[in-house]
Amino acid sequence: QKMPPSLPATINIREPRWDQSTFQGRAKHFFMVTDPRNLLLSGATLEEARRVVEDYRAGTVHPGLTEDQLWRAKYIYDSAFHPDTGEKMILVGRMSAQVPMNMTITGCMLTFYRTTPAVLFWQWVNQSFNAIVNYTNRSGDAPITPGQLGTAYVSATTGAVVTALGLKSLTKHLPAIIGRYVPFAAVAAANCINIPLMRQRELKLGIPVTDENGNRVGESTAAAQKAIFQVVVSRIGMAAPAMAIPPVIMNMLEKRAFLKRYPYLNAPLQVGLVGLCLVFATPLCCALFPQKSSMPVSSLEPEVQDRIRKKDPRLETVYFNKGL
Repeated sequence: QKMPPSLPATINIREPRWDQSTFQGRAKHFFMVTDPRNLLLSGATLEEARRVVEDYRAGTVHPGLTEDQLWRAKYIYDSAFHPDTGEKMILVGRMSAQVPMNMTITGCMLTFYRTTPAVLFWQWVNQSFNAIVNYTNRSGDAPITPGQLGTAYVSATTGAVVTALGLKSLTKHLPAIIGRYVPFAAVAAANCINIPLMRQRELKLGIPVTDENGNRVGESTAAAQKAIFQVVVSRIGMAAPAMAIPPVIMNMLEKRAFLKRYPYLNAPLQVGLVGLCLVFATPLCCALFPQKSSMPVSSLEPEVQDRIRKKDPRLETVYFNKGL
């Protein structure tokens, strides 16, 4: 039997498989990255994917390896290992955990929004989860101290709870459908607090910026600001369909005899509807901006511009990992 030809060692697996300059290419990439089935992969499968990817990057092609197998290994690797540090990410902090975790938490937030203890509890659960995700998917390779983590977590949780309780009291005399949107407003506000705080070290010290070949040319706080703004917009967009569409449907269903007869189906239905929205909203909103973002050297801080121009006067654009 004839052996298949050996795979060339020239495929660039440091970049995604699809063109990241187009929304369609980014969407295909993130449908792979956020696939919840990646959570079910064993430690041995993850390590094998890491070995295939790292060997290939080092110029070693495993015998019989096909291009599809290589890309599959790359996406398994990307789903579990941090792009800057290479360390294995916390399971619930991975992007592949976004749909199952968020559908459960968001479904419960939308179901149990009527009492103050329920609002407090589910906002706390949501911000605890967000803190893990924001830490796990931070940009750069600089460590964050336990003190910074604690401050970010407490501030974001407090912000979400205060927003939720404040809006809840304001909507008491408004139609019930308005009250259902309180959790979304709280989540949007908390994202604006949680993400910058969890990534405050980047705002103070900057994130690595590189040339188009991946060579590090400095650290920039301007790049960090752009990265964090893009992530905040993506996260709010990600939450919007899951928190805006199910309340309308549930409001209609609760007026029907079916849900009045079987009220215990309220939470499972809500969670299912949220899950359906998130399966599409998560990858599509991650795809709003390229993961490998860019900005002109002229937009960086003056001292960073000076250092880059001394190293490479012809460099006009720098690139950075925006995080997720």
